[in-house]
Amino acid sequence: MTTEPTPDHAAEAPAEDIPLEEVIESLRGELEQVRAQSLVDRADLENQRRRMERDVQNACRFANKQILGDLLPVFDSLDAALVAGAAGPLHDGVELTLRELRRVAGNHGLFEIAPAAGDAFNPDLHQAMSVVEAPDLGPGAVAQLFQKGYRLNEQLLRPAMVAVAQAD
Repeated sequence: MTTEPTPDHAAEAPAEDIPLEEVIESLRGELEQVRAQSLVDRADLENQRRRMERDVQNACRFANKQILGDLLPVFDSLDAALVAGAAGPLHDGVELTLRELRRVAGNHGLFEIAPAAGDAFNPDLHQAMSVVEAPDLGPGAVAQLFQKGYRLNEQLLRPAMVAVAQAD
């Protein structure tokens, strides 16, 4: 009783029984599959590396968020001291301290949002606290700044609190 080689036993058959062209084509097909899988694996690794880089960059960019957010009342107090204080050495010292604090915070991505009267109201950056009559300003313009806002890089930490000119 002799058994014919079946497709399952084709790999066990002597090399002389399988045409060389078929073996070459089979190996080429396997090689292409391995190459394609290698490209997919390489792309997956590259995507993972980029994601990790982006996550690390974001962690670094926003690592100071808590401390910079906690410093916002300090900025407010120093601003109030400048408005309330009379000119003199104390005023100058507070002004220099505030300027240095802003410089350091700016180096870490903290930026002030302080719209001037007449600037357009931007709901993404400003919070309207009241609507006031301001005949010299266009409707929807910032009429008064109550409290400066701040953003850390492109993320809003606190909106600027403003009064908005009333529409006629």
